[in-house]
Amino acid sequence: MKLKSLFLIFLGLILSHNSFAQETNTSPYKTDFLKDGIYITTGLGLNVLGVKLIQNKDDLTINELNNLSKDDVWGIDRWAAGYDSEQANKDSYIPMYGSFALPLLLMLNENERQNAGQISVLFVETMATTGALFSITAGLVEKSRPRVYNTSLPEEDRIASDEQRAFFAGHTAATAAASFFAAKIYNDFNPDSSLKPLVWGVAAAIPATTGYLRIKAGKHFLTDNLIGYAVGAASGILIPELHKVGNKNLQVYPVTTFNQGEFNTTSQGLGMTYQF
Repeated sequence: MKLKSLFLIFLGLILSHNSFAQETNTSPYKTDFLKDGIYITTGLGLNVLGVKLIQNKDDLTINELNNLSKDDVWGIDRWAAGYDSEQANKDSYIPMYGSFALPLLLMLNENERQNAGQISVLFVETMATTGALFSITAGLVEKSRPRVYNTSLPEEDRIASDEQRAFFAGHTAATAAASFFAAKIYNDFNPDSSLKPLVWGVAAAIPATTGYLRIKAGKHFLTDNLIGYAVGAASGILIPELHKVGNKNLQVYPVTTFNQGEFNTTSQGLGMTYQF
């Protein structure tokens, strides 16, 4: 999820700028131009911040590389240290890009097709949320990929800054966000459908496949994928749920904080409240 992903999200926003009004009485969701516009704008801004953090990451020093040891890797992850497969890396893009097409399959149903603009807004919000959480975390957390522990690889490859952002798995998170989003939309538009177990099963299997391939590729450890899976699935389910008609208990909103101490700084993020 790099700059090209941000461009796709922004393109989706442009294409759906008038879709807030495409809301019929057959839709289980409600969108608001101002609230959703602010949310999307904030989400895109946080994505840009995250990308800058990733771009500013430093390479490992040779000394740091020499001090890396598989014995220091968590036991649950240690078995994957040293994995490296370019073919698995290439293959991991297949389920990821395929998941991005899943929301289009929703348009086969007339009810969803009538609310295509509204669904596109929710999809943009879902992917922007996932992208922001991933990119900022990857930019701030220093964790070497499994392939960095492979001593047969050239040192210049192992020390590269791009190899120091294993946490958490962005491909898995993006795939889970898209697939669970599609399942959630189908579930809410078709509450009595007998296909729901199959739809949810497929939604769960696709990001799991992506995660497996990312491990084989030496890009992420198991825990990186588990966190990425959870973040993506939560975004895919919660964003539509927040917009359900009559749902007033759970709210997510952009926040800005100010620090008036030694350094005058501001920061932006997302807040969440739940009313019991």
